[in-house]
Amino acid sequence: MEKRYFGTDGIRGHVGTHPITPEFMLKLGWATGMAFKHNGQCSVVIGKDTRISGYMFESALEAGLSAAGAKVRLLGPMPTPAIAYLTRTFQADAGIVISASHNPYFDNGIKFFSAQGTKLPDTLEHEIERLVDTPMQVVESGELGKVARVEDASGRYIEFCKSSVPTSTSFKGLKIVLDCANGATYKVAPSVFAELGADVSLVGVTPDGLNINAGVGSTDLAALSQAVVERQADLGIAFDGDGDRVMMVDAQGNPVDGDELLYIMTLDLYERGLLEGGVAGTLMTNLGLELALRERDIPFVRAKVGDRYVMAELQQRGWYLGGESSGHLVCLRHTTTGDGIIAALQVLRALRMSGKTLAQACEGMSKCPQKLINVRYQSNGSSPLEAPALQSAVAEAEARLGDTGRVLLRLSGTEPVIRVMVEGQDAEQVVKEAEALAAQVQKMFGTD
Repeated sequence: MEKRYFGTDGIRGHVGTHPITPEFMLKLGWATGMAFKHNGQCSVVIGKDTRISGYMFESALEAGLSAAGAKVRLLGPMPTPAIAYLTRTFQADAGIVISASHNPYFDNGIKFFSAQGTKLPDTLEHEIERLVDTPMQVVESGELGKVARVEDASGRYIEFCKSSVPTSTSFKGLKIVLDCANGATYKVAPSVFAELGADVSLVGVTPDGLNINAGVGSTDLAALSQAVVERQADLGIAFDGDGDRVMMVDAQGNPVDGDELLYIMTLDLYERGLLEGGVAGTLMTNLGLELALRERDIPFVRAKVGDRYVMAELQQRGWYLGGESSGHLVCLRHTTTGDGIIAALQVLRALRMSGKTLAQACEGMSKCPQKLINVRYQSNGSSPLEAPALQSAVAEAEARLGDTGRVLLRLSGTEPVIRVMVEGQDAEQVVKEAEALAAQVQKMFGTD
């Protein structure tokens, strides 16, 4: 059954436009409290990033949860993965994150975690949606939920992050620049790396409610690259607005994406005999990672785009490591969801163990050239990707590319666009095949 409000990662949209309104959040809080009630009891923790609308939505959710009789703990500005961890720590029934991740300040959204610190199953999201569309009934005054603010949330999470590496770990002598995107990691991330001995300097740690992800963070590495070069640092680490993604730059300011970071972590575990199973990527993971892992007979599987699908593959196969090119990296040995700080710690420890620089650690993986072309199409209700002529054209392109190339056509989830992506080892051939396929798509389905 199609969901009305939930997308692949919670509920998200433009502030002031339904459903990202105070009225809806009030009802959503109540519906959540009702959905998670067990024997009349419910406990929920709420965290948020630094965007200005977070205060408004925190209050609305708090009121709705209280009206349902739910006990509420407010964590304040905290990374999304911290909410997953603290939901488990406080043995809460659910965790709520008010964030629109890497989006600009004028967007916001809601993410949920279960008592186990994992994303909600579809059945529970459907139940919350059902309750949102029913009349709101407030519990008796004596049963209203109480609200308390947690004062030591940051300290708890900092210690948890540090526990993901051995107690003997020291980054002394390592000079790093952290870019916290003026977002949720601006307090905790500097403490984590400094307490482990690194020489830390900072970018993007002055949030004002409006500057989250603005020219900083994992989606815009220019400021971090410049700072690393100017300050002669060993590397730079960038998080997104809610801290569940991480990207890096090397000492020369060159970007290192999620695929390369995943390779470094995988190789470290493999060489130490600690890699159990294989690695999960997505349809957009660079072919270079797959080929590098294939050389070592490390199993690799592709999931649909989205961290929840990566998680599903890992859980189904009993594996522990996966992620996306965007820097959404999952280390199930240490936590239950994508965590930018914990992933960064694993990469730094791998560098320390190998004695390599970040650039040197990436050398074993050669990224394949990619060409992505977006073609706008006119929807007639059926999927254009199922057209026999188009499928035949894709098959012919794949045959020409051979085992060291691939073709991916997918529909955008947000606009009427067909994304044509071709990848391979021969850059000239990649461009040629992509342009030919895009022309075919345009001829068959494109708009004028």
